[in-house]
Amino acid sequence: MEKVDNKQELIEKMVAVNRVTKVVKGGRIMRFSAIAVVGDGNGRVGMGTGKGREVPLAVQKAMEEARANMLHIELMGGTLHHKIIGKHGASKILMQPASTGTGVIAGGPVRMLFEAVGIRDVLAKNIGSSNPHNILRAAIKGLQSLNSPVEAAARRGLPLETIQKRHKPIG
Repeated sequence: MEKVDNKQELIEKMVAVNRVTKVVKGGRIMRFSAIAVVGDGNGRVGMGTGKGREVPLAVQKAMEEARANMLHIELMGGTLHHKIIGKHGASKILMQPASTGTGVIAGGPVRMLFEAVGIRDVLAKNIGSSNPHNILRAAIKGLQSLNSPVEAAARRGLPLETIQKRHKPIG
């Protein structure tokens, strides 16, 4: 389910909805939890969770939290700067840049995250847990730890040209 918000042009994607049942003396109480990803398709992305007695309420809460928790990811065109591994709990996500035209080769929740952030060419593999919540957190942690060539050059004390000579552009 993809929805575009007109006032900010945000891409909203529902990742998962989970039904939770609580058994009490009078019967069962159903509640729902939802996970959503919101991005602008240009390097900004947020993830949120919401809970409610009905699915639309849980989804709405998740979207609001995702909009409130947006962060900026430094991208290189439509791909990543370098290979990276994101970790959260038992989840591990391997993400690596791909040449132009490759597309998004990733599964489930990570694919939705990449589409929302605006990554068009990437290879990703989920290793470990299949829990969508932990997978998304691992992917976001990995994307946050990306280093641009400018940051790498400043950290090493080298001119930018030296860094760019070593790493040929992808595509």
